[in-house]
Amino acid sequence: VRMLQVKLIVTGDDFGYCPRRNQGIVDCFLAGAVSNVSLLVNGSAAADAAKLARRYSIPIGLHANLSEGSPVCEVLKTNSSLLNQDGFFHGKMGFRTALSKGLLNMSELMGHLPPHMDGHQHIHVLPEVRHVFAEVLEEYGIKYTRVPIEPGLHNCDWIPPALMDFYLGVEEDSFNTVDVFTRHGIRWPDIYIGLSTMGKNMSVDNIWSAIDTAIVEFMSRAPSPQSRTVTIELMVHPGYPSVPPVGGCGEGPDDFSQSWERLHELQTLIKPELQSHYKTRNIQLCSFKDL
Repeated sequence: VRMLQVKLIVTGDDFGYCPRRNQGIVDCFLAGAVSNVSLLVNGSAAADAAKLARRYSIPIGLHANLSEGSPVCEVLKTNSSLLNQDGFFHGKMGFRTALSKGLLNMSELMGHLPPHMDGHQHIHVLPEVRHVFAEVLEEYGIKYTRVPIEPGLHNCDWIPPALMDFYLGVEEDSFNTVDVFTRHGIRWPDIYIGLSTMGKNMSVDNIWSAIDTAIVEFMSRAPSPQSRTVTIELMVHPGYPSVPPVGGCGEGPDDFSQSWERLHELQTLIKPELQSHYKTRNIQLCSFKDL
């Protein structure tokens, strides 16, 4: 494993959720602990997030939210036939409009289209959504996304059963999405990590064993490992806990956002031993545009 060159993208999700989340993500970026962010376009502090990204040159992509809160697009807010009784988007055109509006809003905020785009709560790999998501990305020339299949997930006995069921559902949807994304020429890093290391479960050791497990598993499947560069995305959710009513996507901040677990992630990610570990293992932090 030592002769491998590893490119690690550490993505701070939900940038734009609230000012305290933005501050936490920026602090992590400035400490060299996060190398990439995903902007939640309908987050209550999205405009502020885009300004911060410009000010500090933070590589930014789009966290497409089709599942939480109210849509960005005003037309969709009034045209409630697009939302089911639980307030979720449904229907092919609804998704397409929401996605492309999100993208256009994004390019206005950022001044450019994002190099990568993934889905809030992994909505982008759902059966109805994956095709439209792939078409929209291809149409706008967005090369990279996230496919949340985490090696070693099945052995993580600290994940509560209900959450594990959700993760295994996401994993199955992801397996079924690979062909669709491939057909549309969309790419993603070799390895995805982040479900087993979320919130209170995050620790330096935990991140390490997740990376090691994933690399070993990847190398066992990959041809000619000698000169190989392996790319990994680690999904993280650092921040300072939200203080209601500020934050969220139109409904105020959720429990995870208000909890100490965000701060715990932030404090873990900026630990010097994690940083020095990257160096000794020939791991280079980068963003999607560096792939």
